[in-house]
Amino acid sequence: MAYTGNTVPANFQSLPAVVRFNGTGSLNTFSLGRIIENVQSIIVSVDGVVQDSSKYTVPDGTTLTFGTNEIPPVGTGNVFVYFLGLAAGNVTPAPENKGNFKNGGMFRTNAQALDTNITILATENANVTGDLTVNSGVTLTVNSGGRLVIS
Repeated sequence: MAYTGNTVPANFQSLPAVVRFNGTGSLNTFSLGRIIENVQSIIVSVDGVVQDSSKYTVPDGTTLTFGTNEIPPVGTGNVFVYFLGLAAGNVTPAPENKGNFKNGGMFRTNAQALDTNITILATENANVTGDLTVNSGVTLTVNSGGRLVIS
């Protein structure tokens, strides 16, 4: 899959790696320890024989699953998985950290009224753009050392 956007920083990448698993003759699932996009992202070998990707799936992107007729035999390190490329993880910020943006990020918007109690800690700075109304029954606290700027 093509990557659109800025280059992923090296510290958010995993180097191509090889992992080995021990076949048990009955176990058909193995945790890869990372997320892959699809079965073409790995090469799987059992007892030295490269497996066609029709022999296994990776249904959740992290678990190598062999078909019931393809279960690897007993062996030490006889299931070999080679990751074919760099894997970039996804970082999804919590909703409260995303912000509200319009026009492709050109404008950041914020609400004009505070409807829940909030405290700005002594170790925090906060700002609000435009008028701010603190609704009835709601408390806005700025602890000593904290700072709230309304611009």
